[in-house]
Amino acid sequence: MTTQFGYNATQGDTAGQEYLVFTLAAQEYGIDILKVQEIRGYDSQSVTRIANVPSFVKGVTNLRGIIVPIVDMRIKFNLENVEYNHQTVVVILNLQSRVVGVVVDGVSDVLMLQPSQISAAPQFGTAFSTEYLTGIGTLGERMLILVDIEKLMTSEEMALVESAVV
Repeated sequence: MTTQFGYNATQGDTAGQEYLVFTLAAQEYGIDILKVQEIRGYDSQSVTRIANVPSFVKGVTNLRGIIVPIVDMRIKFNLENVEYNHQTVVVILNLQSRVVGVVVDGVSDVLMLQPSQISAAPQFGTAFSTEYLTGIGTLGERMLILVDIEKLMTSEEMALVESAVV
């Protein structure tokens, strides 16, 4: 079976977990593919700014009748030199409580990781609290920071987004 991302899913893939891989600066991150609704090009013209929200909240957009908050992960993770170009995309996430869009530098692929390829999250200072990390995935020389996107997007500080759009 071929999915909307163009990779083949077979019944033999059930032992591992699939992750959508996206980039922020030079680092690759992975999120649970089952949380991803779609990937769209970033168009700042379609995002409406909202007053008194954190700087990482770009605003909201209307996605087929649903008002979706747009969060710039590069600003959220305190990355320098946030630039928007033709590779900048919005990953639309279908979370338990709502639909949210996250702006990232780009999406590279979908990877299947087996439990043996995932190490525990390190306990040291990072750009965001390690409580949002599920681990570090390794595939050859490649290392992915695996993010619990549901936990990150429903955290207390993200509740500011909820109150701003309601």
